[in-house]
Amino acid sequence: MKDRLRGLIDYIKSKNIDYADARYVERKNESITVKDGQLEALSRDEGRGIGVRVLHGGCWGFAASASITPSDLKKLADRAIGIAKASAMTKGKPTTLAPVQAYQDSYVSPMIENPFEVSLDEKIGLLMNVNDILKKQKKIKIIESSLDFFRTDKIFCSTEGAFIEQTIVESGGGYEATATDKGDVQKRSYPNSHRGDFRCAGYEFIRELDMSGNAERVAEEAVALLAAPPCPVGKTDVIIMGDQMALQVHESCGHPTELDRALGTEISLAGGSFMTPDKLGSLRYGSNHVNIVQDGTIPSALGSFGYDDEGVKASRTDIIREGLFVGFLTSRETAQLVNVAPNGTMRADGWDKIPLIRMTNINLLPGDWDYGNLIADTSNAILLATNKSWSIDDKRLNFQFGVEAAWQIKNGQITTMYKNPVYTGITPEFWNSCDAICNVNHWRIWGIPSCGKGEPMQTAHVAHGTSPTRFRNVMVGVSK
Repeated sequence: MKDRLRGLIDYIKSKNIDYADARYVERKNESITVKDGQLEALSRDEGRGIGVRVLHGGCWGFAASASITPSDLKKLADRAIGIAKASAMTKGKPTTLAPVQAYQDSYVSPMIENPFEVSLDEKIGLLMNVNDILKKQKKIKIIESSLDFFRTDKIFCSTEGAFIEQTIVESGGGYEATATDKGDVQKRSYPNSHRGDFRCAGYEFIRELDMSGNAERVAEEAVALLAAPPCPVGKTDVIIMGDQMALQVHESCGHPTELDRALGTEISLAGGSFMTPDKLGSLRYGSNHVNIVQDGTIPSALGSFGYDDEGVKASRTDIIREGLFVGFLTSRETAQLVNVAPNGTMRADGWDKIPLIRMTNINLLPGDWDYGNLIADTSNAILLATNKSWSIDDKRLNFQFGVEAAWQIKNGQITTMYKNPVYTGITPEFWNSCDAICNVNHWRIWGIPSCGKGEPMQTAHVAHGTSPTRFRNVMVGVSK
């Protein structure tokens, strides 16, 4: 395959184009779902193919194929070149690319235990055991648990001389227990909602999650929510736990700092952004406590890799520094528009998709507070945990999040549990009300394997490092 790709690039070079790259991708994934003690879904998928991008006359052409014979690769290249030439007939301002180093390198994500070599009996047995523990609580009526595994092998090469091989293995799992009584329905999830938590790791991560060991507590909390009073309505201080903070960062900072979205050139599915280039360096996004970075270099985080799908090396760059908006997620095409170097955030969902600007690990950096001290320092607040629903407008300004559970904090003590908690805010007002973030001992990176963007939609695997965080004077509850 390596020789075929080199031959493909040499063939494209002979056509006198501006630039081209090719990505060969092999992907394998396995997904298991157990619902109410029955194996509901088991799938294993494999696929491979090549995507070719060509820049000619300042315009892009893209073509992809599952056929990888030398003759078909030449046809593929000709098709991409033909599309670029046709696009050039209607071009506006020509596309140029920021210069980058042409790497010849390889990258393999960390893994101890290959998840595809662990028996199905063991994997399904784990999910069945979780089910058995959860159903001991009689009011638990619906139980769903899952495991997901991915392996991606990629080769990237370009007319600039880049040649990069990567292998990335990802594992994740989780479950939710739904309790019902007298017309009420409540649920608790572990370790997070929306199929759990994920990492660039092997089956050792599933063992680390201790899914069975946490099932009894999860069931008890789901049942307790049935008898809990509704979350109070009004403005109050809140402490948001790390699992929910991950989605808060994702929706109100990750998406709006994608530069293609901010420029209005990619607004499908999730809209545009209020964080436009004219605000770079001047927008007071949050308080001085708020520092957010994009970082594709963290070992084992789901949004980590060696190189993006333009051959740009993974990096760490500031997005928010001491509350000030200072950086975007960029591509080679867009980075030069804001006078920065590309930061390695262009990725595609498979060989047949064109790369888009995507989140990597978008992390709220830890602060100085111990969690116990933060609770003790809080006289009156609501503690919010685990996402249940979200809504945010097409500029990423006005948002509403529902979470699974909440607790009253009174005079430094966690007291009453509340059900159906909701909180709302306006992004910069909300982040400027942040006055405390827990330290690195309480900081965790949460993997999200379902970030959607583009049309046709592409799904990216991203992550967010967060810890419990306090915000002042936030609206909670649902007003009548």
